[in-house]
Amino acid sequence: MPSARRRVPLLPTIVVAAAVALMLVLGVWQLRRAEWKGDMIARYADAETLPPVAWPDDGAAREAALYRPSSFTCAVVLGMRETAGRSAKGQSGWAHVAKCRLAEGGEAEVALGWSAAPTPPVWDGGRVTGTVAPAGEGARLVADPPQAGLEVLARPDPKALPNNHLSYAGQWFFFAITAAVIYAMALRRRAGPTDLASPATGR
Repeated sequence: MPSARRRVPLLPTIVVAAAVALMLVLGVWQLRRAEWKGDMIARYADAETLPPVAWPDDGAAREAALYRPSSFTCAVVLGMRETAGRSAKGQSGWAHVAKCRLAEGGEAEVALGWSAAPTPPVWDGGRVTGTVAPAGEGARLVADPPQAGLEVLARPDPKALPNNHLSYAGQWFFFAITAAVIYAMALRRRAGPTDLASPATGR
């Protein structure tokens, strides 16, 4: 005689429960990342109003200097490159970036300014001022005023930093709910109409 209710399969249930729990943990982690990123962007926005800082020479100093005014002396221009850039007026074009050997010691990059054409400007170095902007794992100075007859580049804006962690959190929570619902439906289908019938009526 068949059992009124089949047992819930142990191993698949453990696997699904662990997967759902992991997705919930990842969702909570992304919520915390969203809060951390929001605080960081607010801190960077406040940095724009702080007084000038010496050009940073290590990782910790770079983090503290981001989006603050700074300056250095480019003693020797080691190279020049062009990359996509936007002017202070919002025009698309080219940012001209010089790699320098600093009079203060070490090396650094400075975004000299903007132009509509990728033609490298002629620049022999000198004292430059501007804003410390993130550049990959490091930082570069975005010159203000611009150098070599170029136009002003768009000011580095911390609000342009992506903060997608809230949407990632929503995705993980959605995945967790979806997995739980699909597994519940699979268990219901597995039980079959006989197992779901009322013992009292036999139907």
